[in-house]
Amino acid sequence: MTTLQEKTVADVVTENIKAAHIFKKHGIDFCCGGGISIKRACEKAKIDPAILEAELLSLDAVQDRAKDYNSWKLDFLTDHIINVHHTYVEENSPMLLQYAQRVNHVHGHHYTELGEIEALVKQVVQELASHMKKEELILFPFIKKLVKAEREGGDIPAIHFGTVENPIKMMEGEHEEAGEILRHIAKLSNNFTPPQGACNTYRAFYAKLDEFEQDLHQHVHLENNILFPKALNLEKKLKKN
Repeated sequence: MTTLQEKTVADVVTENIKAAHIFKKHGIDFCCGGGISIKRACEKAKIDPAILEAELLSLDAVQDRAKDYNSWKLDFLTDHIINVHHTYVEENSPMLLQYAQRVNHVHGHHYTELGEIEALVKQVVQELASHMKKEELILFPFIKKLVKAEREGGDIPAIHFGTVENPIKMMEGEHEEAGEILRHIAKLSNNFTPPQGACNTYRAFYAKLDEFEQDLHQHVHLENNILFPKALNLEKKLKKN
């Protein structure tokens, strides 16, 4: 029976395309140089094979992610959004940009939609970076102040934007813009389906785009459907007191 470390890098990526992201993170070539064993690849990259093996095995680990977000305090929910979803975007955007540029450079002459996809990836990454900073520096701190005011019986803090409804409307508009960009990318890429015979980098790029969109859907759900309505109701409640 072949152990995981004896398998070739290319075989592992073929079995699970998401493994490509782990290899890329560690600087291991899974495309053209993927014909060597994982053990040999780790030796060349000076990586402990046990660490890489653990990361690869964790890809398919079953985890209970069911959470009752609706019951969480709003200050805790804002921290969760930052620590999970903002961090995901920050950590994965550079890789997504690299994939977009590389795949377009190599295959764009044949698959002309890749040029537009690369431009859209750059656009959504830039817009999300700006969007998240507004949330982290302006909206989320104010929501935390509302929670504190309710808990301690204080007054609503003074703000320059009038009411929490104003930045919320702006954030909801930006959510829609980012979602529309990713919907356009999905259409151009046939719902992130690589062409027949696509190389591993091409396949990894589309798999990462799919993952990126799924994370954004969860991110926007937590804000639009839970955090924002509750923040609006909390501000109204405090104003009546």
